[in-house]
Amino acid sequence: MGEKVAVGGTDLADRERYRRKLHECLEALGRLLAEKRFDRPRNLMGLEIELNLAGADGLPRMMNSQVLERIASCDFQTELAQCNLEVNILPHQLSGRVLDQLAEELRTGLGYAERKAREVAARIVMIGILPTLHATDLTAASISANDRYALLDEQMRAARGEDFALDIQGVEHLAARSPSIAPEAACTSVQLHLQVTPGRFAAVWNAAQAIAAVQIAVGANSPFLFGRELWRESRPPVFQQATDTRAPELQAQGVRPRTWFGERWIDSAYDLFEENLRYFPPLLPLCGPQEPLRVLDEGGVPDLAELALHNGTVYRWNRPVYAVANGVAHLRVENRVLPAGPTVADVIANTAFYYGLVRALAEEPRPLWTRLPFAAAAHNFDTACRYGIDATLRWPRPGRNAGSLTEIPAVRLVRQELLPLAARGLDAWGVEPADRDHYLAIVEERCRRRVNGASWQATAFHHARSQGLDRDSALAAMTRRYSELMHTGQPVHTWPVAWAVGRRPAVPGPREEAAEGA
Repeated sequence: MGEKVAVGGTDLADRERYRRKLHECLEALGRLLAEKRFDRPRNLMGLEIELNLAGADGLPRMMNSQVLERIASCDFQTELAQCNLEVNILPHQLSGRVLDQLAEELRTGLGYAERKAREVAARIVMIGILPTLHATDLTAASISANDRYALLDEQMRAARGEDFALDIQGVEHLAARSPSIAPEAACTSVQLHLQVTPGRFAAVWNAAQAIAAVQIAVGANSPFLFGRELWRESRPPVFQQATDTRAPELQAQGVRPRTWFGERWIDSAYDLFEENLRYFPPLLPLCGPQEPLRVLDEGGVPDLAELALHNGTVYRWNRPVYAVANGVAHLRVENRVLPAGPTVADVIANTAFYYGLVRALAEEPRPLWTRLPFAAAAHNFDTACRYGIDATLRWPRPGRNAGSLTEIPAVRLVRQELLPLAARGLDAWGVEPADRDHYLAIVEERCRRRVNGASWQATAFHHARSQGLDRDSALAAMTRRYSELMHTGQPVHTWPVAWAVGRRPAVPGPREEAAEGA
């Protein structure tokens, strides 16, 4: 989300020109697909992680510009709120010791970022939603200095016409209102990219949609927002409501939200881009200099800048990506399902599980999505977000007709059916067996112990409360403990939940450090 754009004033003519260029881009994409003018298969994957900044007291620190200035690396970028930043790992080929290579690069990069953050009394916290955030932390004033963010906030507020409403009933009930999209910044994720050929795109996207619920069940890590315990993975409802440009009347009419799971299996990447134009009004009417059809006619490859920008304002959990590298077009599936954290080991385990499972399912002779109704996949996603590791999912009965489903605990489904498939998929990628077994074993242990980031956070919070801390103090104590354990690198299923709960930080907080410096 950190892409910068040059922003000036916009008027009705800008919107009309932008809509025209969007349709020209879509036509150009159709021609590129028909003419098979895309990169050859390269088995490339990419990884991005959104991060939080907190102080030694566990509270958010609104200072990403100062931290990024000290990091001074293009691998780290700004994100929506000043308490966020993002780390990007260069693309890797899915083969050999890639999983261990990714883990080492992440450990090195995050360790360096942590040292630089400490120079300004901040800490890097890799977590789906920082538990100590309050509504007053996420306002228009906390949005990062980036023209795109400012314009996006302005356009979404104008389209909404009233405050954004958060209303989530989970373990507890949260009701809040915001005049800005800033609460969306509470949600930090892992984004997994996979470059695919046009011919394989639909199978990979469908497979990714089908397993999104399973990813959430084993990887949930966002049970708190604004002091309330909500869903085990609260990012999806928060993200949807914080970016919902529909007034209540439009919601009642069935207009689709800009953050959505989707409504059907697809046959081509074109289907998703076409839906974007059909269902969602443009928010950022910024036109680039290229005329895509002219570039095509002249034998070139257009950047389809308007289509890409519009696609970036439709928040699918599995998003299509069109890009041009070295003069050649390519397509990627961007998986945005997973929350950040808890540790590098957990992130890479989730990564291994996803890439292995998607490969195996995309190549099955009888595809899963021909047996699993899309509505059931959407229901599973909602259920997994609510209950996390304890979710029960609807899944096709082995050997039965399409649509014949059974209900099965997610942990049993993963251990009995999906982990073997993921292992087969990693073998097909050519991943080393040692890496395969090590990281998939982390997922299996989470399922065996029924522990993931969300369940650990909830249990640790209630432990702190049982020690006599009030709600805010318990959330801060749990966040500090989470941060300590995160930096050990040990996967979350090994973390103890009972510890000596103190009422103050073990090291001085920002105010105390400032006082000592004075």
